[in-house]
Amino acid sequence: MHRLLTIAAFLAVLSLTALSACSAPDTTDNRQDSSSQNRKTGVLLVSHGSHSETWRNTLFALEDNVRERVLENGRVEGIKSAFMEYTEPSIATRLKEFDEEGYSDVIIVPILLTVSSHSFDDIPTIVGMKENPESVEMLKLEKIERYTPEAEVHITPLLDFQKILQENVLRRARALSKNPEEEGLALIGYGSEPYEEEWTQLFKAAADHVAAQTGIDTYSIGWCGHIVRYAPDSTTTAIERVLEAEKRAIVIPALVAFDENFQVRIIGGGIEKVDNHQERVLYKPDAILPDQGVEQWIVDISNEYSETIDQKK
Repeated sequence: MHRLLTIAAFLAVLSLTALSACSAPDTTDNRQDSSSQNRKTGVLLVSHGSHSETWRNTLFALEDNVRERVLENGRVEGIKSAFMEYTEPSIATRLKEFDEEGYSDVIIVPILLTVSSHSFDDIPTIVGMKENPESVEMLKLEKIERYTPEAEVHITPLLDFQKILQENVLRRARALSKNPEEEGLALIGYGSEPYEEEWTQLFKAAADHVAAQTGIDTYSIGWCGHIVRYAPDSTTTAIERVLEAEKRAIVIPALVAFDENFQVRIIGGGIEKVDNHQERVLYKPDAILPDQGVEQWIVDISNEYSETIDQKK
């Protein structure tokens, strides 16, 4: 496997790039003058997208939960949610709305678990900040509209999920645990083949945190996304690795929101393949959201970027 950037290094580079974009002079003719005294800033929460209504409603609820706190600083005048694919409102749809409503700046906050081609290539390509040939072709094939807005776009670093995920997994594992001395942890994530090392490091840190706080020190990692072609076998294998050493496995879906296809069909289907799973597997088909840590991060990063934009007046 090729050596890739660590999560910390990647986020640091992305943060510096994004912050530089906030202060760099705009050279695009159809963009508003960055020295304008009439700036109007909006926040766009961007998520992956899903056919699941439950999944979408969870992300709309996240927007509702942070709205008042994001707007209270007076620098942000509107907040919306958009989905990369599968459903509306799309990123292009929302950016058109911001343009129609006279916004000069849009802060895009990706609600993504960790690095992937979505964060590094696809979103910047959709909004006209990047021309990645592979992303352009993928967007065409999946009929995802690209749109370069009149408003200036600022993409924040990814949510700092490392610490948030650690506390989130700990809380959910404790809720399921019956006897830590006889249990192990199986973390099941979506996964990304080019960034498997980063995903593994993120999950390992969460498992180590659970071990330090509870004594549940056996863990395994499985995937349920395109890295395993949406099959349940990786979930089954991860659980069986835990059960080689422990009497029971606690299964935690490390997914941003609930989607019946993942938590029920794929992960649930993987659990059903485990012998005597009713007695040996502890599972709740939940997700990272809702989570107060995620909400606070959105508020904090929106404040940080809107303040930088406001200083340009």
